[in-house]
Amino acid sequence: VESEHDSFNRRATIVIEHVIQASDISHTMQHWHVYRKWNESLFVEMYQAYKAGRSQSNPVDFWYKGEIGFFDFYIIPLAKKLKECGVFGVSSDEFLDYATKNRQEWKDRGEQVVAELVEKHCSIGN
Repeated sequence: VESEHDSFNRRATIVIEHVIQASDISHTMQHWHVYRKWNESLFVEMYQAYKAGRSQSNPVDFWYKGEIGFFDFYIIPLAKKLKECGVFGVSSDEFLDYATKNRQEWKDRGEQVVAELVEKHCSIGN
């Protein structure tokens, strides 16, 4: 049987793990323009790694669908966990709301965004 102290420590550890995970992808739970800025930076970093031979995967081939899956299987579930643990109060509602809105915006405009990224960063000479 778990003691009250051990139970408290276990819950605290879970909350800390959620916060650490969220800190790495917090841009996905903010305004669309913040998400786009950091999404573009990651795309460029991954494309440069591909061009330099440090990655076998060209992000052009998977970026749109990959982001949908990332929202569905990581971002939104994590935002829900943050809301459930209540550590951020009403801000947790905002995180989940922005994540959901960004996922929808990406679904609606992501293919266009990827085309713009390709044109901007993947032309001959880049």
